[in-house]
Amino acid sequence: MVDQRRSPAGAEGLQRRRFLGYLLAAPTLAVAARLGADTLDPPAASAAIPSPPEPSDLLDLGDALTLAALPTSGLIAIQVNRDDTVSFAVPRAEVGQGITTTVAMLIAEEMDVPLDKLRVTLADARPELMFNQLTGGSNSVRALYNPVRAAAAIARARLLSTAASQWGVPVSTLTVQNGVISGSGRSATFGSLAEAAASGRTEQVSAQPKDAAKFKLVGTPQTRIDAHDAVTGKKQFTMDLQIPNALPAMVCRPPTIGGTVKSVANLAAVKAMPGITDVAVISSGVAVRGKTITHCIDAVRALQVNWGPGTVDGESDQTVLDKLKAATLPLAVPPVLTSSIEADFVFAFASNSALETNCAVADVRPDSAEIWSGLKSPITTQEQIATMLGLPVTAVKVHVMQGGGSFGRKLFGDAAMEAAEFSKKIGKPVKLMWHRTDDFRHGRAHPMSLSRVRVNYALGNVVSYEQRHTSASTDFGHGLGELLTAVAAKLPVGGLGFSETVFELSQSMPYNFGVTTQLLNEVPLKFNTGSMRNVYSPNVVCARELIVDQLAAKMGQDPLAFRRSFFKDDRFRAVLDKVAQAGQWGRQLPAGMAQGIGFHAEYKSCSAVLVEIDCRPETVNRKVRDGVTGPRVTKAIMAVDAGLPINPRGLEAQMMGCINDGIGLALTASLHIDKGLPLEGSWDNFFYTRQWNTPPEVEIHVMPANGEPGGAGELGVASSFAAVACAYARAVGKMPTSFPINHGTLGFEPLPRVPSIPDSPTDGLSYVS
Repeated sequence: MVDQRRSPAGAEGLQRRRFLGYLLAAPTLAVAARLGADTLDPPAASAAIPSPPEPSDLLDLGDALTLAALPTSGLIAIQVNRDDTVSFAVPRAEVGQGITTTVAMLIAEEMDVPLDKLRVTLADARPELMFNQLTGGSNSVRALYNPVRAAAAIARARLLSTAASQWGVPVSTLTVQNGVISGSGRSATFGSLAEAAASGRTEQVSAQPKDAAKFKLVGTPQTRIDAHDAVTGKKQFTMDLQIPNALPAMVCRPPTIGGTVKSVANLAAVKAMPGITDVAVISSGVAVRGKTITHCIDAVRALQVNWGPGTVDGESDQTVLDKLKAATLPLAVPPVLTSSIEADFVFAFASNSALETNCAVADVRPDSAEIWSGLKSPITTQEQIATMLGLPVTAVKVHVMQGGGSFGRKLFGDAAMEAAEFSKKIGKPVKLMWHRTDDFRHGRAHPMSLSRVRVNYALGNVVSYEQRHTSASTDFGHGLGELLTAVAAKLPVGGLGFSETVFELSQSMPYNFGVTTQLLNEVPLKFNTGSMRNVYSPNVVCARELIVDQLAAKMGQDPLAFRRSFFKDDRFRAVLDKVAQAGQWGRQLPAGMAQGIGFHAEYKSCSAVLVEIDCRPETVNRKVRDGVTGPRVTKAIMAVDAGLPINPRGLEAQMMGCINDGIGLALTASLHIDKGLPLEGSWDNFFYTRQWNTPPEVEIHVMPANGEPGGAGELGVASSFAAVACAYARAVGKMPTSFPINHGTLGFEPLPRVPSIPDSPTDGLSYVS
């Protein structure tokens, strides 16, 4: 559900200045943008015991990403073509979040050109962009909003001035509608003016942006520009490419994470198998190349490899948990003259596997390399491949493909690195794809964590809130670490490490809970980890919101009323009130069913979620196709305030995905670590939210526009997770402290560890591209 009302508030700051940019030397009109940074003001607190501003209130992770990208934000170009189309290569990855549609809408709005005239593609890796080609932290719209508008506004102004000059009339007498300039009885399309408007040299120009109150397209629900291709099978992903002589390839992987090849007993015999063209040992295992994927699978199964030890061979869920408990930082504020609530919350490893498994195409020659893959940090991958191959970065061309999902996974170029290494060894192009089992067992995972919370309260107020979040280490070797180093002097966090900096810039406290400290400590275990969707927030916020419910109960208050009274910001109250009204908070439900609410603010945005859960025995014990039983979320209501929602329909879709993420994290989705390897080896094993526990009632309420765009792609995961956890606690009468709820029950027979591609009935699901 979308509230179509819009406010011009978001444009107030921009109307006091003009956009600056450049006309680029080109055969038809090409425009780039130049912008400066805006100031950031923390919200004021108003409760009885206000909390001082936290680092994320002053400068959040999205601000840091935008700040790092600012020096190169003008190195983007909008091209007006002779056929009346407008082209733009987005320096971000499209992995299903809809960024190409959002950018197309911004350009179409600012230029007054039909949306179907936009040709938005993905830019190849461009080292000169530095930190401006990293997709993550729900930052793409925030970072691109002003630069893209600037370039579009300047292009429109240049076309108008060109028409005015040709016709000998003032620009003020001309109008633009649907890409056609009219005035003085004449008209001309943008395409017909594109060549005349082009500049023979690069020169600085300026233009006035459109008043947000006059937006006609931005803020209205639009179908994605790639929707038709997606549903008809025309959309091109990496494995759809037909690169000359690039044959399928796969890798036989070790039985533990990080294991290495000591020897291969039957290398020659496997190479002689029907359909197999090449076999070679690479860093991550033994790679095979064959005429078809089926030939590759047969070869991987046939390989007899003597494996060396991995990096975490002795680790299991329990050993990791023991290490986390031992490494948890001490709480500092004792409950002196106050009452106290203290609890530990444990969150299992979780896979961030996307529907599209890791894949890449590589063609490595003696003096050059060309790579195709869905990459969210293509510059880092380009640098890593160049170093591995011993080539200059300029000799490595990386094409960013549209990705079939990411959840943080495609920040890493693991498949591209493997494909490049294999291609170099055999001197032939390869089309490498990970098997589904490899994706779950050797792919990136969100690390196990433990969150310890202590809250001291007295006389109806919260005096202090402490949270000590301890996690297996998260790998930020995908470019974010370099980015944070580059802007370190401007970050309000002191000399923290990468992970701690990300934590401090992303974790904020929306409540006035007195003295508040949230600290991260990591245990350096060498699992394959990564920053899954919403990074630290789902676990941190779930623990916090459960404690908030406990506080409300101790103080004899309704959970919703308690949150409202301690919120720092009226925006927070507005989204909470919206879900309470839409979801009929407090309505009577049968025993074993309950409502729960969760709230999260991040990326200059906020979301509230109300869910209803059914934990009655007849629901928990019901029979379902995949053999998993448990509670079911029957209703989910979300309200989201993302500042200015460019495309409310796209925002709704993202929030629906966030709800399903939250349900999975709370109830069913986790990895079980045993002897250095996840036991999960397919979607049959990894119980992400399924049809049987997806709520039949879902409503998304997009709040009225409020300022410039905030981040949104990951915004609803933490609030959804927390709402489900709180609902479960109320339904069963006991606060859960271990997630997901069903982690203690394995629920499946693990696939064998070797060969890395098992011969099992799940294979039909495992290697579908």
